[in-house]
Amino acid sequence: MSEKKALSELRSQRWYAPNSIRAFAHRQRTQQMGMRREEFMNKPVIGIINTWSDLSPCHSHLRERAEAVKRAVWAAGGYPVELPALSVGEVLVKPTTMLYRNFLAMETEELLRSHPIDGAVLLGGCDKSTPAMLMGAISMDIPMLFCPAGPMSNGKWRGTTTGAGTHTKKYWDELRLGNITQHDWIDLEGAMTRSIGTCNTMGTASTMTSIADAIGFMLPGASSIPAADSRHPQMASACGTRIVEMVWEDLKPSKWLTREHFLNGVAVYMAIGGSTNAAIHLIAMARRAGVELTLDDMADMATKVPVLANLFPSGDKLMEDFFFGGGLLAQMKKIEQFLHTDCAGVSGKPLKELLANAECYDDETIRGLDNPVVPLEKGATLAVLRGNLAPRGAVMKSSAANPKFRKHVGPALVFDTHQELSDRIDDPNLDVTEDTVVILRNAGPVGAPGMPEWGNLPIPKKLLEKGVRDMVRMTDARMSGTHYGSCILHVTPEAAVGGPLALVRTGDLIELDIAAGKLNMIVDDEELERRRAEFKPVHHQYARSFAALYQQHVTQADEGCDFDFLQSPVAVREPDIF
Repeated sequence: MSEKKALSELRSQRWYAPNSIRAFAHRQRTQQMGMRREEFMNKPVIGIINTWSDLSPCHSHLRERAEAVKRAVWAAGGYPVELPALSVGEVLVKPTTMLYRNFLAMETEELLRSHPIDGAVLLGGCDKSTPAMLMGAISMDIPMLFCPAGPMSNGKWRGTTTGAGTHTKKYWDELRLGNITQHDWIDLEGAMTRSIGTCNTMGTASTMTSIADAIGFMLPGASSIPAADSRHPQMASACGTRIVEMVWEDLKPSKWLTREHFLNGVAVYMAIGGSTNAAIHLIAMARRAGVELTLDDMADMATKVPVLANLFPSGDKLMEDFFFGGGLLAQMKKIEQFLHTDCAGVSGKPLKELLANAECYDDETIRGLDNPVVPLEKGATLAVLRGNLAPRGAVMKSSAANPKFRKHVGPALVFDTHQELSDRIDDPNLDVTEDTVVILRNAGPVGAPGMPEWGNLPIPKKLLEKGVRDMVRMTDARMSGTHYGSCILHVTPEAAVGGPLALVRTGDLIELDIAAGKLNMIVDDEELERRRAEFKPVHHQYARSFAALYQQHVTQADEGCDFDFLQSPVAVREPDIF
């Protein structure tokens, strides 16, 4: 533990301590809210950034968790203040929460910067909330830790284990085919998501909270605790205690966060079979910390660490099983040889000390290197592809793809917009076979805008009727972490900014070779140059709203899709305005 910070050094004292008319107003207005002077003076002020919302089911319990944090902060000698922030909960936000990830990152940073905050507890957990809040807090660089919302309880429907998101897509195809009834569909709708919390599969939510936990942003193992478990509010309370200690220790991100911490996150990402979305978020978070992290770093780790967590969509278990089996620390212990165990995060304890006490109680759910869910030769959590279609990279969850498509050549079927895809995909006269490569473009960061989760493109109904359940699909969009299939994602540069994907035409042969990391269209260079000269953007250019700011400043997927004025290879932190 570092030397204790003096009271006079606390950031909040610049608001409350001086004998000035401005400080008088700060003290006066705080008392206006019913606080006694003794309750907030000469104490560290702890900001609780809360993404609770009535339209965010994953975060619907975070008001109660904020109260647990508060009572612990009071008990530890701090002054807790709750600050509501944009709730980027999935499902009910259109067109995509990815459009607003950077908004929440900016809001988190500015809330912390503009108020008398000495340390922060970040309450979130649904997909984009974790990277967004961490990006903002890393840039602000005050003591902070993340309190995850936690996954929902396990689900079953008519005796069958069901995972949120994963089985929605599976049963939707069965409904399209008439294999289940509308009554079945409605019954499933009310039964699948049976408690508070994030998806109970290893979707983007648990992927990002697990990665954040592995990096060191949480109390160790906190990411595995189910939202409805009594240990979850206890964990929230422990966050309140720890953040007060961190303020006195001045344990801010710049004092502990290194490339090795992020590489620990990458190793865990591969072991848990995490969402392809993490490839974007990890880069964005690392760049906020001034750490160089690339797709190649992830591709390298993917050749060493196979999918070990037996969780949907790669396996057949759910997050509650993972927790009862020992949780994230148990999984990390099984890949300890790939981790930098001298790293310490917000707990202040080195990882090797934390793993020494970790135990696994379910070797079927939390597997070791000798019994992977998917052996490396059959696929990995992340494959990075490059070629004349994706010179800066595309990604694929090869462990979730049909092995028959690991090396494939097929004709392209191109859709310029999501609406066109929706209108035509079930046309019985659609010229498509199982070998066709279905392409959706203009769905990237600029083109959509916001890079929606459209990447798990539907299988044409005429093929579903023939028993086809997978085919090669490609897009500059993203895919939900709960989904699966032979889907090539994040094609960079995207079509809307003139990337090669914009030049593909229906009928062109597409070549995929996952083992070689290749993605090409078999079109000669002279023809590509002719098409490039004829290229005209077809996406809508926004003139106002946050979407306009987003289109003007968002970077491409391989750079984290952060705003160019917020992201830098070198950490740049503005001085406090106050």
